This record gives sequence, structure tokens and C-alpha cells, in this order.
Amino acid sequence: MGNCFTKEHDDVDGSDHKVDFTGGNVHLITTKEAWEQKLDEAKRDGKLVVANFSAAWCGPCRVIAPFYVELSEKHPSIMCLTVDVDELTEFSTSWDIKATPTFFFLKDGQQIDKLVGANKPELEKKLIAVLDSVAPPCQT
Repeated sequence: MGNCFTKEHDDVDGSDHKVDFTGGNVHLITTKEAWEQKLDEAKRDGKLVVANFSAAWCGPCRVIAPFYVELSEKHPSIMCLTVDVDELTEFSTSWDIKATPTFFFLKDGQQIDKLVGANKPELEKKLIAVLDSVAPPCQT
């Protein structure tokens, strides 16, 4: 549901590239160094990372972007990152991205879950499940 597999077209004027993939607590990753810095920061702060590998030309990516921003604001205990697969092609390839959007859930830099596609209910469900799985046990 809601996957882009290949770049559909090249815009000469870039008119359909006006979607904002950041906002709220979502950080746009434009370099491998920025990625490493954010993962180190998340590890230091004990935060989970949700990384959204997407593309400006991908319709489903544009549809889910505002929801992703909303989730980032609703769950401040996570760090939300967005990686443009066209800007960081080699890096995205190293993550074996076959379709966009692809979301990775990371703890201490290690993948603990993954979601391919723009499925809002599934994204929220996985996010909550991952948060619950790493939450400290209740003290009584």
C-alpha cells in the first residue's frame, strides 16, 4: 500500500517538489555525517530513532509526510529523521531501500523494526509497539 518503486518523471521546473518533509521534531538528513551526529545524539539522550527514507517525487511520501511530522510532535521521546533517497543515493542503497517511503526504527543505531509504505495506521502501531518494547518497567 502506498509505495513508490522508481522515479516516475523528471520535473524541469520542480513544481511538484514543494512538499515539506520536515517540521515538528523531524530532522532532514543531508549528509552521512549529519546521520551519524543525530544517531550519536539519540543514543546519548536515550531516544529511539525513526528514519524515513523518502523522495520528493514520491506521491505516498508526500501524503504521509504531514502525519510523520504529527507523530514526531506527539512522541517527543523519539528522534524522527528524513533521508531523501535522491540526495543520499549511495547511503540509501546501503540501507537496501527498494521502495519509498521506508521507515526504520532504531535503538542505539541498530534496526529493531521496519515498515515499507505509506500506511498511517501501521506506522503509528509500529511506533507505539517499539516505544512500549523499550520502555522501562513500571516501578511499584
